[in-house]
Amino acid sequence: MVIVMGFEGSANKIGVGIVDDKGTVLSNPRKTYITPIGQGFKPNETAQHHRQHILALVKQALTEANLTVTQIDALAYTKGPGMGAPLNCVALVVRTLSQLWHKPIIGVNHCVGHIEMGRVVTGARNPVILYVSGGNTQVIAYSNKRYRIFGETIDSAVGNVLDRFARMIELPNDPSPGYNIEQEAKKYDGTDLIELPYIVKGMDVSFGGFLTFLEYNVVKSQKYSKAQLCFSVQETIFAMLVEITERAMAHIGSSEVLIVGGVGCNQRLQRMMHDMAIQRQATVYGMDSRYCIDNGAMIAWAGLLAFTSDESYSKHEKNDDSSYDALKESTVTQRFRTDEVLVTWRDD
Repeated sequence: MVIVMGFEGSANKIGVGIVDDKGTVLSNPRKTYITPIGQGFKPNETAQHHRQHILALVKQALTEANLTVTQIDALAYTKGPGMGAPLNCVALVVRTLSQLWHKPIIGVNHCVGHIEMGRVVTGARNPVILYVSGGNTQVIAYSNKRYRIFGETIDSAVGNVLDRFARMIELPNDPSPGYNIEQEAKKYDGTDLIELPYIVKGMDVSFGGFLTFLEYNVVKSQKYSKAQLCFSVQETIFAMLVEITERAMAHIGSSEVLIVGGVGCNQRLQRMMHDMAIQRQATVYGMDSRYCIDNGAMIAWAGLLAFTSDESYSKHEKNDDSSYDALKESTVTQRFRTDEVLVTWRDD
């Protein structure tokens, strides 16, 4: 049995997860850096938070999984994309543990981690993927060893838009701005939808103008309640996302949709996607906050898939001659496209 420990710290979540080669999550503790109302999270302060918690999370993950260090076969970490300082502090810890424990290191694309976690948890085989988070908004489908991007945001990510909107109307960041928007929207009866910009350009979406219009033409007018604002923002943004997802499904003839990323926890988004899928005789696969939100297990699982399918890792493990150098390769990058990853573990 192969067991991998994964480290995720690309944004305001720091998580350490352990999975085995059957896709069983053995442990998955995490901590969230939460800022006061009206504030976002800065890279250096977020990295400081991660440094304070990461070693305790490593111990907690081993304890919950009832494992010792000797039973861990490899260490996986988020290589990117993400915020530079948090990524670097986690990578430093992984490099150190690799040398102390004599374990190989696997760098994981954060986006691919979300996708593979979604596939193993839900059982989706070859879905169109809507990946929506604080830093990414993409419609993705697999083809010929790559996760191909069919459409994406051309400016701000949807999660970032929701975070900034929450700051505009002074919603708290605990447990997350998006969650609090969702709860506030449930208070409104839906009788009057505020007309907001609906910007779909082919397979891409745009939120920059949406956010500007929302702030200066709607929020500052003080004509609407927080509940009505949250309801209208959700309905408009999610309709845009459902539209481009459906177009991708039609293009490739898919009957499956998988929603991943932190925004994917939103029950209203899942419901709107479900309503669309019913009309296409398709199935929607969604997850709850355990796996939608950034976590260490998703990095561990994607790392395990790469570790067991990529020859360079297996040669390193057997101490054979190999061009793979764990420390040399354990870099981070803030820009790491989903379609840059060669998906060695899929043959379909």
